[in-house]
Amino acid sequence: MASSLHRPAPLLRFNPKAPTFCHGFHPRLPSRVLCGLRDGPRKPLWRGRILSTEAIQAVQALKLAKSSSSPSLDQVFQSRIGRLLKADLISVLAELRRQHEWDLALQVFGFIRTEVWYKPDLSLYSDMIMMFGKKKMIETAEQLFSEIEKEGIKPDTRAYTEMIGAFLRVGMVEKAMDLYKSMKEEGCNPDKLTLVILIRNLEKAGAQDLACSVRRDCEKYIDEPEKFLSEPKRRSFKVV
Repeated sequence: MASSLHRPAPLLRFNPKAPTFCHGFHPRLPSRVLCGLRDGPRKPLWRGRILSTEAIQAVQALKLAKSSSSPSLDQVFQSRIGRLLKADLISVLAELRRQHEWDLALQVFGFIRTEVWYKPDLSLYSDMIMMFGKKKMIETAEQLFSEIEKEGIKPDTRAYTEMIGAFLRVGMVEKAMDLYKSMKEEGCNPDKLTLVILIRNLEKAGAQDLACSVRRDCEKYIDEPEKFLSEPKRRSFKVV
């Protein structure tokens, strides 16, 4: 972590007047933490940890700046967020999601993407899509999903599943099925959760023909599909 600020990099910030991204700037400090992606699979950046004092103080400062005019969010990003280590910065993002501070979480996510150590991380994108899907902020969830390929990576099963779930949560069945079709065409196999979410919500929406088509897909993607479709344990899945 350097002691002086370098030239600020573009940041995707959250516009509170509309659920979308806009360009802004924040100064940041370079970090010297290495993480890989393109050289092979790696574990998610966020794996669960106790928040450090610095991370807790950063969360509190962000919430205070959001609710008052002093200090400003820009000042907090410069004085606190920009000085956090990689692990603490990821912890701050996770804590903001946990507290349902979706607007602050989006700004911190945008800041993370400007850090020198950052490389595209699907787990972070999936977490963000899940959060906005639950909030029924579908436009923001869609934009996050579209940003994945712009970062030079492909959505994985979880990213597709979270976006499909977001569509179904707001009753956008056609979009959910279109994305499910694209998922399979891209060679990304649905897992049990993907299939359960689709079957349950399609049946709930009265789209029995579509639900039947997804049930047939279980024969291709699931071992022992008959058992999977009939077992009571299927009801324990946390679905939309």
